[in-house]
Amino acid sequence: MVRIHLALLFALTLSCVNLFAADRSNVLVAISDDQSFPHTSAYGYQAIHTPAFDRVARTGVLFNNAFTPSPGCSPMRAAFLTGRNIWEIEHAGTHASSFATKYEVYQDRLEKAGYFVGYTGKGWGPGNWKISDRSRNPAGPSFATKKSKSPGGISGNDYAANFDEFLEGRPEDQPFSFWFGCHEPHRSFEKGIGLKNGMDPSEVVVPEFLPDTPEIRSDILDYCFEIQWFDQHLGRMIDSLEKAGELDNTIVIVTSDNGMAFPRAKANVYEYGIHMPLAISWPNGAKGGRVVDDLVNLIDVTATIYDATEVQPPEKTPLSGRSLVGLLRSDKDGIVDATRDAIFSGRERHSSVRYESLGYPQRCIRTDQYLYIRNFRPERWPAGAPQKFGAGSYPKNNIILAKELGPMHEGYHDIDGSPSLSFLVENHDDAELAKYLQWAVAKRPSEELYDIQSDPACLNDLASKPDFADVKAGLSKRLNDYLTKTNDPRVSGPDGGDIWETYPRYSGLRWFPEPEWATESPERVPKMEWLDQRRPKKQVNNK
Repeated sequence: MVRIHLALLFALTLSCVNLFAADRSNVLVAISDDQSFPHTSAYGYQAIHTPAFDRVARTGVLFNNAFTPSPGCSPMRAAFLTGRNIWEIEHAGTHASSFATKYEVYQDRLEKAGYFVGYTGKGWGPGNWKISDRSRNPAGPSFATKKSKSPGGISGNDYAANFDEFLEGRPEDQPFSFWFGCHEPHRSFEKGIGLKNGMDPSEVVVPEFLPDTPEIRSDILDYCFEIQWFDQHLGRMIDSLEKAGELDNTIVIVTSDNGMAFPRAKANVYEYGIHMPLAISWPNGAKGGRVVDDLVNLIDVTATIYDATEVQPPEKTPLSGRSLVGLLRSDKDGIVDATRDAIFSGRERHSSVRYESLGYPQRCIRTDQYLYIRNFRPERWPAGAPQKFGAGSYPKNNIILAKELGPMHEGYHDIDGSPSLSFLVENHDDAELAKYLQWAVAKRPSEELYDIQSDPACLNDLASKPDFADVKAGLSKRLNDYLTKTNDPRVSGPDGGDIWETYPRYSGLRWFPEPEWATESPERVPKMEWLDQRRPKKQVNNK
């Protein structure tokens, strides 16, 4: 009799667990690679058609003011996975470094709480997660076996088919969390693919920091075509959820990691580098059909995932974001929570583009009207030094292939190689066009201030204008207070944040001549053991 009662109790407990599991919200995070706001049709951009994003926005909430924690893919992904600012996660906060296990990621914690997790496409990276003693990519187990034919410049990963395989492998009644990291619209693009597919260059809106020429319009069309590729796979995933009867119980989050891969956008904390598209639908959890203007950071989305799934976030490394569940469940449009009146973002090293592979440290605060930027090392080139040594380094025997400096304007590798960059370089002496290259690559002051409402291209710097002295001082203090509160080494470190330069880069290196500032002030060059270990031992002439 006792055994019968125990068996019944066990069965009842198991059924309750399964019922609870079935009721728990699923999570689908879809992240495009290098897409700026407002490049979706839901935001009214005529050159592009994104029905899947628009569907999420229509059935959920469309955010007009969402911002990335960093305008680079690897640090943004680490910040998103941990829910912390880049300056709170050490090595993982810079590009192509490592990712310490003490910084827990939401996928691991959801898995421990009973979720079935996985990812397809681009997870966390580039970087070396293996050296951090992780057993897998921080985005979860990979689903990557399904392939398809794709146009040039586009991944052959059949993202949607891999999501279907993930759903098929999910244990019955187990909630899931899936990361769809699309490789598009990351460069390179197939040149002319937009025009080839009937897209209209007259519908392109060229940002003011780029010249309005046929070459630029075509390049932007190619970028738009790749966004549509991402959207097609997202649409197939949403259809699969609907067919499986899971769509209503899934919180679908669609955004991007950082801005478009064009000069003065990606890898910059200007508007086109940090302002992201964001739409979230959650039919069983929140009222849809709304547009919200609150300023939100994508690390707020991480807090939202924990909140929506009722999974406890880390205690030792607590979240820095604030859950958006209150915004999602509100019935209001426009400003829902007036306390969400500012966001913070920043960057360190992006690519290897300066003497000793030094970074370009920036932090910023963005309010509804102003963007204030602090450049901590204004003596450095923001997009990369104009000249580099020959062909760089040969990885097998660590020899520089050419000791002569290459041509001018070939070292701007914080700007992805593109027809747009080539056009600016080719026309760097043109009386009308020269300013566009300078906007992208010239050195910048230690402080910048822009009125976003009148100058979204961030071209009219107000930092030195007396009429804006009070605005600048107020934003500077607020930024400094936040960085101090969150223990950013750039404001609280004894070396002014040079610890960032000691974090190894595991991707390739380039070599650059010593700049005048380093010759005059050698103490300004941090000691980096990792770089010394990879420094070429000798030079040869490749002529």
